[in-house]
Amino acid sequence: MPLGSDYAGQTCSLARTLEVVGERWTLLIVRDLFFGVRRFSDLQRHLDVPRAVLAARLAMLVEEGIVEPGPYRLTGRGEELWPAVHALMQWGERHHSPGGPRRVFTHAVCGGELDEGGRCPACGSVPPAGELVMRPGPGATPPKRDDAVTLALREPRRLLEPLL
Repeated sequence: MPLGSDYAGQTCSLARTLEVVGERWTLLIVRDLFFGVRRFSDLQRHLDVPRAVLAARLAMLVEEGIVEPGPYRLTGRGEELWPAVHALMQWGERHHSPGGPRRVFTHAVCGGELDEGGRCPACGSVPPAGELVMRPGPGATPPKRDDAVTLALREPRRLLEPLL
């Protein structure tokens, strides 16, 4: 029996969540919003996503209350996705980054480096995204792109602060 093309009829919480954030590009858009990207043109250039796809994904994220319309930024509901985004990034670092993590996250309040579970060992808290500083890690490679977002992300920066 073939699977349906969406999860709309599912009662499972994970299936309903995938209906919102599970389409191609959506989590990368959310990730870039955590990184501080605010403008449509910057998202489009940095992700190299087709304009129509980006417009549709952003419209859906706005409709779902995850993103505020342009200049785009995450709502409180969107910021709640940070632990899931961080966990997926950490999984990718473990399995697809042989040189070590490409990005390292530090708790701005106390200076502790987050562990893989998103906890700050220095103070024991699980800080929200707005309390984190991201910097290139040992697995960071020279960027193959030269768009403004890629270049700006080469420097340490606080999450959620506007990038450009």
